[in-house]
Amino acid sequence: MDLPHHGYRATKPRARAAAPLTDSLLFEDTSSAAPAMSSQGYYTPGYDMTGASAGIQEGPGVNNLFTDPMANAAVMYGSSLANQGKDMVNKEISRFMSVNKLKYFFAVDTRYVLKKLTLLMFPYMHQDWEVRYHRDTPLTPRQDVNAPDLYIPTMAFITYILLAGMALGIQKRFSPEVLGLCASTALVWIIIEVLVMLLSLYLLTVHTDLSTFDLIAYSGYKYVGMIFTVLSGLLFGSDGYFVALAWSSCAIMFFIVHSLKMKIVPSLSSDSMMGTGAGAKPQLRLYITVATALFQPIIIYWLTSHLVR
Repeated sequence: MDLPHHGYRATKPRARAAAPLTDSLLFEDTSSAAPAMSSQGYYTPGYDMTGASAGIQEGPGVNNLFTDPMANAAVMYGSSLANQGKDMVNKEISRFMSVNKLKYFFAVDTRYVLKKLTLLMFPYMHQDWEVRYHRDTPLTPRQDVNAPDLYIPTMAFITYILLAGMALGIQKRFSPEVLGLCASTALVWIIIEVLVMLLSLYLLTVHTDLSTFDLIAYSGYKYVGMIFTVLSGLLFGSDGYFVALAWSSCAIMFFIVHSLKMKIVPSLSSDSMMGTGAGAKPQLRLYITVATALFQPIIIYWLTSHLVR
């Protein structure tokens, strides 16, 4: 029996088809996957950085830096340039001073320092002033108390500057500018004294084994007496200052005359054999020695009088 159609189409019921396996899901399940690095480059918690760092370290760029022949050649070339520069600096320094000779003047020990300080302050009982030699080479200061050194002058110069700062501080006159002026003045006086000695020996054609370091050493020994003078002035006033000034001046003059006489005056005999025309030179050499000794008290007074009031 046919049913009448009322404008509707008869349809058969359809079964719901399963979603194809190849289609992409609308929301991806990320519960079991490892979190990845965000697009901005920030580190996401839970991400294993060891693998990434291992990958970076194993990159070809870093390894090539150490295996590249050009890089190794550049390193070797830079090292050779540095060595050449070091040799050039040492050569230029050696033109003006000998490092080995400079070490000779600092070859001292405690026993030598004590004996030398005693000799500088009490030189009147000392008999043998000759510098000893071994195979035409002077003995080091630690082996011969008569040998000049630079250790005592250097330490005495530094001590004098520190003592000057203390004296100025006690008198409430301390300032960095005043202390700098005091140090520079003391240094300039040493330079002037050494240059005058060198010029005098050159003009008089005095053949002696005195070197520039020897003259610096003999010129710097006066600072030992200057320290004694300033300390006496600070402790005992002006009376103590002048007594110490007289003592240290006489001591340094006695020391300078007997020390330089062994270096300059021994060449008198060789000049006397050259004829009567060379008779004036021995007297001038003796005058140089005496003038150097007489110049020491003037410098001592000039550099210490303003520190004691």
